[in-house]
Amino acid sequence: MILFLTGFMGSGKSTVGRGVARLLKVPFIDLDSAIENEEGISVPEIFSRKGELYFRESESRVLRSLPSRYDSAVVATGGGTPCYGGNIDFMLNTGIVVYLSMPPAAIVSRLRGGERSSRPLIASLDDDELLPYVSGKLKEREPFYRRATLVAGALNATPEKITGLLRDNGYL
Repeated sequence: MILFLTGFMGSGKSTVGRGVARLLKVPFIDLDSAIENEEGISVPEIFSRKGELYFRESESRVLRSLPSRYDSAVVATGGGTPCYGGNIDFMLNTGIVVYLSMPPAAIVSRLRGGERSSRPLIASLDDDELLPYVSGKLKEREPFYRRATLVAGALNATPEKITGLLRDNGYL
């Protein structure tokens, strides 16, 4: 089983995903790191040198290669992954998709405290521009995120709660 964690940047996909993978005793894959390994440069460099469209094509290619490499894994996707190139359909047909849902103000709170330069879509935004940006992007992406197999509140998400949700719904 491949478990795909989706949600907006800052929702905890990588942090929770590492813990879920540890509990399930399966590999953890951070999709952005896998893209960086494949491309040989960082995600911010891909965006600045080659553009977002190139990044999205690379993201889809790497995502679609995972089932041939792993029987079971936990994959933390990028915030935009489900919204491009039919990726949400691919993930739903390949594994279980869990959307870590979080309100815009909570996302902004996390992003303000984080390292923004590693997040190309918000690197140039001032603090007062974050909430309108996050609210707008989340509104665009929600229809894709909501197609997930399961939705979990990200504010209090822990690896134990996510594995419990999977177990309670018959996926483990």
